[in-house]
Amino acid sequence: MNGTCLIPPANPSEYLIQKYNVSAPRYTSYPTVPFWDPQAPTQEQWLQVVERTFNESNAEKGISLYLHLPFCEKLCTYCGCNKRITTNHGVEGGYIKAVMDEWQLYVNRFTEKPILRELHLGGGTPTFFSPENLRLLLERIYASADIHPEREFSLEGHPNNTTFEHLQTLYDLGFRRVSYGVQDFDPKVQLTINRVQPFENVKVATVEARRIGYESVNFDLIYGLPHQTLESVSNTIDQVALLRPDRIAFYSYAHVPWASPSQRGYSETDLPSGAEKRALYELGLRKFKAMGYHDIGMDHFALPNDTLYQAQQNGKLHRNFMGYTTCHTDLLIGLGTSSISDAKYGYMQNLKKVEEYKASIAEGNLAIFKGHLLTEEDLIRKESILSIACHGELQITKELEFLIDGKTLLSLHEMEGEGLLTFENRLLKVTSLGQAFVRNICMLFDQKVKQAEQGFSSTFSKAI
Repeated sequence: MNGTCLIPPANPSEYLIQKYNVSAPRYTSYPTVPFWDPQAPTQEQWLQVVERTFNESNAEKGISLYLHLPFCEKLCTYCGCNKRITTNHGVEGGYIKAVMDEWQLYVNRFTEKPILRELHLGGGTPTFFSPENLRLLLERIYASADIHPEREFSLEGHPNNTTFEHLQTLYDLGFRRVSYGVQDFDPKVQLTINRVQPFENVKVATVEARRIGYESVNFDLIYGLPHQTLESVSNTIDQVALLRPDRIAFYSYAHVPWASPSQRGYSETDLPSGAEKRALYELGLRKFKAMGYHDIGMDHFALPNDTLYQAQQNGKLHRNFMGYTTCHTDLLIGLGTSSISDAKYGYMQNLKKVEEYKASIAEGNLAIFKGHLLTEEDLIRKESILSIACHGELQITKELEFLIDGKTLLSLHEMEGEGLLTFENRLLKVTSLGQAFVRNICMLFDQKVKQAEQGFSSTFSKAI
């Protein structure tokens, strides 16, 4: 089968998208969260894994921190994130105290000062919190850490409530990258998903960030939302082009009303059909490339001046629970409700409800919800999948030969015939065409998914 083209000549692009538009993980971890051990590690087991990773890597690489700030004033009905809807800003102080106390539980186990290499504020809406409270939280964290000279600190901002004071305060605290949730500029789509934000608001937030000195601005866009059409998405991207963000994330909307009840505010008949949604993706892909953006893989695009593209070109791109990053740290600590930590040899996710999280921390305990301790095979598969996702290649060394069973080999040759990859001299390389199918290629080496067979079809979003 090697070298034989398996694509029907009539419409190869349509054929490939139809074939590979299946449920697939985004591979911010391996194993992915649904396949973690049913029994979470104990607090002591987890802290021992954290200590081991910290002692091995802090001095050389530093650590990453993710702070989950879950509050939002309004419910965006498309959203599947862990959030708490409230207009009561009195919740800020108590939550900040819990996050600071959780951080201290980790600091107490470190043998030296942690070196902060990467820090991200996610949500929810981080800019729900006042600039003063964000400063209080971050200065408390900084007081027990050293800051890496090549840090990458970033935040997620809502264009409607990210003020100049927010941006200036966080810039003064070392932040240089901001990501705005744009999703779509069409008024009908915005009204349906309860995310009304005029173009002018996004423009002001973008211009102010750049005027202050932010070096990278990202826009999150979503295709497959209710009432989207080729014309409306094209118009949205044309408006995005006027502001020319340094990065664009182009996510596939996952309609899972059984998991996110707010999505029941519209019906499936309001959504683009499978073929229509695929056409929206291809439209975006064409327009982004025409605008000068490079395909980083797994929904991400960047301009040549952006460090994400440069890291890809230099072989330094990394991927963790925050997505693609230029910082390759071995220890990522997640603070706050539902946040996930990656300590190289294990994962842990916090409790999802604010009250349960705060109660556990108040008792002097971590808020462990679930976790997974990696086996030797898990570690090998994790690094192999990361190599494909970040560098677009995988060298099958003698140590990795067990990854290529008969079925996997057949699939590799099939994808090679379709032009998605090359596989010569035991070196797998993703082609330009294959960039859009990176999740499918990674899935060839996911033993957990193979063992689950059909049992995960409603667990993950579609690959395209």
